[in-house]
Amino acid sequence: MSRIRIRNLQFRYAGPAGFRLAIASLDVDPGECVAVVGPSGSGKTTLLNLLAGTLLPSGGEIGVGETRVDRLSETGRRRFRVEQVGQVFQAFELLDYLTVEENVLLPRRIDPAARVDAAAWQRAGELLATVGLVDKAVQRPSRLSHGERQRVAVCRALLNRPKLLLADEPTGNLDPDLSLEVMRIFRRFNEVGVTLLIASHDIALIDKLGCRRIELEDGRLQNPAQEEDDEWL
Repeated sequence: MSRIRIRNLQFRYAGPAGFRLAIASLDVDPGECVAVVGPSGSGKTTLLNLLAGTLLPSGGEIGVGETRVDRLSETGRRRFRVEQVGQVFQAFELLDYLTVEENVLLPRRIDPAARVDAAAWQRAGELLATVGLVDKAVQRPSRLSHGERQRVAVCRALLNRPKLLLADEPTGNLDPDLSLEVMRIFRRFNEVGVTLLIASHDIALIDKLGCRRIELEDGRLQNPAQEEDDEWL
């Protein structure tokens, strides 16, 4: 499990009118479920990308577990994502020339230090069984429904047993019933110890999950918690 700690975070996209994200303080407890809500353009995706190390802040501290993400090199951030972070996207991002099971194993294939061994195949099968897709293991993603594709994406994100799961509008391409089904899968894994952050504009859906809700608007938190300004770790 990973605790998230943000202090005095600053980020701005290039250009005179570039979007700016500014968060003075944010803490997420290990194993907590937090929903980041807000309209399009409010900074939800930017925040998740900063937590994953895909983007670097111009100032401030980002900590995940015992890792200061803002201090990592590009290679260090890549390794951090492989070892500690699972990411799920709205567009699924599955490869149709691979089978379902091969898509789940993809994080191992793109990591030079990892092996696609018997344990990895077993892990992939167990994850697919958990989400009810073990019978689809050798099919291509194009043969699956939208909801099934997103469940495959969740399995892929969880293959390396990440401490942190980041989901960016994961139900944006799903109907309401499938959206709730996928969200419940997220919560199932969250309840066994994975820290979960979900970015969504669907407040009604988020409220059904019982997660803590934080709101972003124009790059700023609208309901910031008052946290003790303790020193870093």
